[in-house]
Amino acid sequence: MIISTTEKRAWAEISEVKEKGIELTVVGERQKIRGFGTCFSELSAQALQKLDDSEREKLLDELFDADKCNFNYCRTPIGASDFSLDFFSYNETAGDYEMKNFSIERDKELLIPLIREGLKRQNDMQMFASPWCPPLWMKTKRAYSNGTFNMTEKNLKAYALYFKKYVEAYHKENIPIIQVCPQNEPCSRQVFPSCVWTGKEMADFIGGYLGEALDKTGVDIIFGTVNGPETDKRMLYTRYSDYLGVAMHDKRARKYIKGVAYQWAGRYALTETHDDYPDLEIIQSESECGNGDNSFDHMMYIFELMRLYFRMGASSYVYWNIALEGDSMSTWGWKQNSLIHVVDGKGVLTPEFYLMKHFSHFVKRGARYLKIKGEYSSSTVAFKNPDGQIVLVVANPYYDEKIVTFGSSSYALPPRSVNTVIV
Repeated sequence: MIISTTEKRAWAEISEVKEKGIELTVVGERQKIRGFGTCFSELSAQALQKLDDSEREKLLDELFDADKCNFNYCRTPIGASDFSLDFFSYNETAGDYEMKNFSIERDKELLIPLIREGLKRQNDMQMFASPWCPPLWMKTKRAYSNGTFNMTEKNLKAYALYFKKYVEAYHKENIPIIQVCPQNEPCSRQVFPSCVWTGKEMADFIGGYLGEALDKTGVDIIFGTVNGPETDKRMLYTRYSDYLGVAMHDKRARKYIKGVAYQWAGRYALTETHDDYPDLEIIQSESECGNGDNSFDHMMYIFELMRLYFRMGASSYVYWNIALEGDSMSTWGWKQNSLIHVVDGKGVLTPEFYLMKHFSHFVKRGARYLKIKGEYSSSTVAFKNPDGQIVLVVANPYYDEKIVTFGSSSYALPPRSVNTVIV
């Protein structure tokens, strides 16, 4: 079976051909796959509320039902993200080192109801979480944007407790947070909620405070979400050796670090990570989000990113926006792509939705990434499911048809297409 998506036609079944084409061959198995998913946010929840009940239910089914997109590994923010309605944390009572005023009540308005919609459709859901910004009174600058963490003993202990309180509060809501990352994009000062940490500071926090706080919760620590090495000089020192490298050479931190999450320019550290720690889990934590045009061209670019991450050892790939309304943008003024584009009360599935589905519908948790050899391997991502089924996701970035052969079967890939082949 082969399912094909082009710019004019999505998710169409096409037939095998008799003509022999470019040969693709499996030459080895590599990392185990955890899953595929998306990120929950208040702006996505708000956009979905603009749909009538039946339309919203249908689209949520498309995302999370096991027989549809089957998203089973998703991300949620700890406090505000840049796609919250505004900026906040769970405790803005200055000096509350015992976290007596910690509360996730705000999340119960929009975020948790949306998460529950995913959970009721996806029995196999796993989730990870990260803060964009700590409580303001823990920062050197009392603003959600920019700034750094004030690395005092009291603050570090209190912030570790903040994470523990979060995990416990979400588990009480029966939301399966299995991993946390200490900071979203620690390499960059941003105009949205952010906080710069050096790799050594993150290692000190994990090894001296956060690891012990979460030790009995069953929640793993994933180093990240790392958005460097940077290429735009926002930070001078953002190389691999300044972040994951330095943390893994810290004995106290290393025993708690169960993986690393990379996004955006973090992809430039994939080679070093894979070389030094081939058994360390790599999570792609935020797909690059475009500029709101939801174009087929951008979808083809995201395929290239997905191939890169899986080739370099990633266990998962996580999309960013579930849904955005019309020309809406982040609270700081960026139009972005989404899986669902809400226009005039209707939800439109975008090209990147279908790209994600080409992977997530067919590739099961526990599958193995397959290393492929052949002149078309640069456009192919392959997996072996736990039951032995082979899944090939093959792009055709060219403007003419390409025929590829795998085993005894050949497939004609339409011009400018993404295709899933099941063997």
